[in-house]
Amino acid sequence: MADEHAALTAVVVDDEAPARSLLREYLSAHADVQVVGECANGFEAVKTIGELSPDVVFLDIQMPKLTGFEVLELLDPGPTVVFCTAYDEYALKAFEVHAVDYLLKPFGRERLAEALSRVRSRLAESRGAAKGATVAPAAATPAPHPRVLAAAARPPGSFSERVLVKDGARVSVIPVEKVDYVEAQDDYVAIHVEGKTWLKNETLAELAEDLDPARFVRIHRSFILNLERLARLELYAKDSRVAILHDGKQLPVSRAGYARLKELM
Repeated sequence: MADEHAALTAVVVDDEAPARSLLREYLSAHADVQVVGECANGFEAVKTIGELSPDVVFLDIQMPKLTGFEVLELLDPGPTVVFCTAYDEYALKAFEVHAVDYLLKPFGRERLAEALSRVRSRLAESRGAAKGATVAPAAATPAPHPRVLAAAARPPGSFSERVLVKDGARVSVIPVEKVDYVEAQDDYVAIHVEGKTWLKNETLAELAEDLDPARFVRIHRSFILNLERLARLELYAKDSRVAILHDGKQLPVSRAGYARLKELM
C-alpha cells in the first residue's frame, strides 16, 4: 500500500481571496501538503490543473465564468477533488462525480484534516491499483460525466446558456444564442458560429440534451439548427428539403426534422 503520508500537491480554486487565504493557512499546518497553485476563477483552474496535475484540488462550485462542475467537464482525466462551497444543495451531485469530500463553508481545521485523511486513503488505493495490487478492488460505480452534473445543477426546466470548448490550454465559452448550427463529426460536434467553427468532443445527441428544443431543432441526424438562423425551407426533391439560412448556407432536412420544424413554425 502507498504511504498515506507521502507529500501531497494541491491546487486551491475559489473566486474569493479570503477563502483561498484561509484554506492556505489551514493547509500550511500539514507538513506533507504543498500548495502548488491558486486560482481565482475556472479558466485559471483548467489551465493550472492541466499543467500541474496536482494530487488534489480544493474546488469551489459557484464561481463566475465557470462553475466547479464546468471545470471538471473540461479536464480529462479528472483530478481528485474536494469541493469547498457555501451551498449544501450540490453535495449529492459532488459525490456522484466521485469527489473525495464536500466541505461546507465555514469549516474548521479539524474538518479539513478529516478531508485530507480521505484524500490520502483515496490516493493510496488508486496508486495500489496502478501497481497491480494482488487483491482486486471492488468494481466501482462509474461516475457520470461532469457535463451531466453541470446540467443537473441548473434550475429545473432550464437549458444551457453557453457551450464550453477546450482546445489545449485554451477554453472558449460560446453563448448559445450565437450558435448558427451544429454538425455531427463522428464522436465530435462542429459548432458553427458566425463563420467560425469549434470542435467539441461530444456527440450531437449529448449536446442536444443541453439546448432548448424550442430554439434548437435537430433537422437531420447530422445537424441541429438554431431556428433564428432559418430564412426559408425549399423542396429539394420528392420528400426531401433543405433549410436555407440567412447567410445562404444550406442544410439537409430529413422527414423527421421537417416534422419537428412544422411543429415550431
